[in-house]
Amino acid sequence: MNALFKSIAGKKEILDLYDQKLKALNSSCESIYLETSFGRTHVLKTGSSGSPPLILIHGSNGCAPIALECYPNLSSKYQVFAVDVLAQPNKSAEVRLSMKDKSYGEWVNEIIAELGIDKVTLAGFSFGGLIILKTLAYRQEKIKKAFLASPAYIVNGHPLRALFRIFIPIRRYLKTHKIKYVEKFLSVLFTERDEFAVNFLGKVFLHFNMDFTPVPLISRNEAQSITTPITILAAKKDILFPGLKMKKRAEKLFSSLEDFLLLEDSKHVQDRKGNLIFEDLILKSENPTSSDN
Repeated sequence: MNALFKSIAGKKEILDLYDQKLKALNSSCESIYLETSFGRTHVLKTGSSGSPPLILIHGSNGCAPIALECYPNLSSKYQVFAVDVLAQPNKSAEVRLSMKDKSYGEWVNEIIAELGIDKVTLAGFSFGGLIILKTLAYRQEKIKKAFLASPAYIVNGHPLRALFRIFIPIRRYLKTHKIKYVEKFLSVLFTERDEFAVNFLGKVFLHFNMDFTPVPLISRNEAQSITTPITILAAKKDILFPGLKMKKRAEKLFSSLEDFLLLEDSKHVQDRKGNLIFEDLILKSENPTSSDN
């Protein structure tokens, strides 16, 4: 299989930024590697071993340190396993799985088995939501609850809007290397500017072979096979996975949908306030009777 990083030098530039973000977290993370049948998988572990386990899954073109930065307080109540998704610009294997079959579900269940954990909470953003839904549809016995922020796999936005506002700026950046096109792309998806995202994705676009495969949609039968409680946080101004459209379909599809929150002023990537709302949902689920601090 061909490497997804375009060069050794480009890979180093991206992983240097990965390590920079990890160092900036100022938290105690253990770096571990798991051997799965789909490829070597890197995981950042943090939090007490006596706490309930939570697997955190980042979105497309992301990495585990970014996910940990978005939800820094989860380790106060959970032992968090932040996974570097396969075939993304991070430290896991460069093995691209299909979004159309059960591969992602098998992969996460192998991770759970390798970690030796049970009654697991799953939390994921964007493409991480697709991975979680695939996991639940494949095998959900060891999953306690699932939390999805702006998840893929439930609805898609208008393809022409995505073409003109997202993919054309990316193509222009690849042609010109002018950072203004990265900033233009990110202004469509991010609720607030993220300087690290500008630098990181600028490197990723240049040095990594991204997957532009259209995101499929979960079928009714697959969705109705899921009995694990699900909570969804969606964004009204999300151009990729529109929140109102998602709310309508999710409420029809998932019999186990426990809660659905719509952020009125959020784009696809939540700001700090949106991240805190999502994090708070997860933390309160572990101890729902506790009072707010």
